[in-house]
Amino acid sequence: MPSKKLTELQERLDAKRKALAQVFDEAGPDLDMDKVKCLDGDSHAKVEKIREMNAELDDLAKQVEELWQVEKAAADVEKIGRLLDDPAGRLPTPAGEKPKSFGDLFVESAAYKARGEAAVLDLDVKVLMTTTAGWAPEVIRSDRVVESAQRPIQVIDLIPTTPTGQSAVAYMEETTFTNAAAETAEGGVYPEAALALTEKSSPVRKISVFLPVTDEQLEDEPRVRAYLDNRLPFMLRQRLDSQILNGDGLAPNLTGILNTAGIQTQAKGVDPTPDAVHKALTLVRTTGRATPNAALFSSQDWEQIRLLRTADGIYIWGSPSEAGPMRIWGVPVILADALPAGTGLVGDFANFTELAIRRGVEVKVSDSHGTYFTEGKQAVRADIRAAFVVYRPAAFCQITGI
Repeated sequence: MPSKKLTELQERLDAKRKALAQVFDEAGPDLDMDKVKCLDGDSHAKVEKIREMNAELDDLAKQVEELWQVEKAAADVEKIGRLLDDPAGRLPTPAGEKPKSFGDLFVESAAYKARGEAAVLDLDVKVLMTTTAGWAPEVIRSDRVVESAQRPIQVIDLIPTTPTGQSAVAYMEETTFTNAAAETAEGGVYPEAALALTEKSSPVRKISVFLPVTDEQLEDEPRVRAYLDNRLPFMLRQRLDSQILNGDGLAPNLTGILNTAGIQTQAKGVDPTPDAVHKALTLVRTTGRATPNAALFSSQDWEQIRLLRTADGIYIWGSPSEAGPMRIWGVPVILADALPAGTGLVGDFANFTELAIRRGVEVKVSDSHGTYFTEGKQAVRADIRAAFVVYRPAAFCQITGI
């Protein structure tokens, strides 16, 4: 139950959002400031007022987020206290061993160690070296590896993560809620309500990759360990990041948010993009009964919003000399390049999604793959098993046609 202070702040935030939305509604798709009657002054004055209103809105949104986090933390502490009072409800304590890195697991694996012994010969050089039989000056290569440009991990950190020991995450969803509560006269018949629950389930899926590596590369270059530490887990997390948004749900794919039945849709149509985003946020609050805490756009689509100008050429979100806000209607903006072009997504990620990890990144090494034993190669494979759940689809709204 939110506190009185949080409720008051939320009401002030909603009022400021409504006032700013009115400005964009009056300006229309061309952002013609002459049509705006709720603000006084010329275009410059009106745009300056929009920026002031947006700054006030951002400040209020931050206050709401901070207070919400404090109240949530207090509730979590209370919940943990109840668990500790109940011995049967205590959580198991993991072993206190320091986790080994990906590379350490690789070089310490039985498959890597179980190879034949090599004879090493140490011979002296007996030939007289002259300028005609010498070598070019030595060039020492630095230990830097310039990695190729890849799409970063942008969505996973938004999703609450929990461990699971099951092959699926099962939960109950309230599918019938009939509120028959009504005023009743003395001796009158109580009206009958109806509730029904339906079991839902999200299966654990596996994301995997393997890499062939020669024995010589592993033996002769110690930096291979650090390189594998970085790239193979990144490949798995990058794919998981995309599946959270776009997975089609057909085995072995996860079901991503955009393919979850029941999420809402708001078409941009002829609206300015900020108006379409505001309408999507309103759908999340009114139909989904949730509090949106992130707005996702691709870099190209956010660029269109950041560069919005009035009909007479004034930048809405600040001049090119300013960084500009990474919020819209007070909601933090997250750049998610895995989103399809022209598509935005707003929703309550904190309360109505979950990434359940069945097993973190696991690595295995073997030379038994195909002809690898006779070719002096090792197959390094890595995988992760996880389930992704959207608990309330209506808490999310897709914006199309940006």
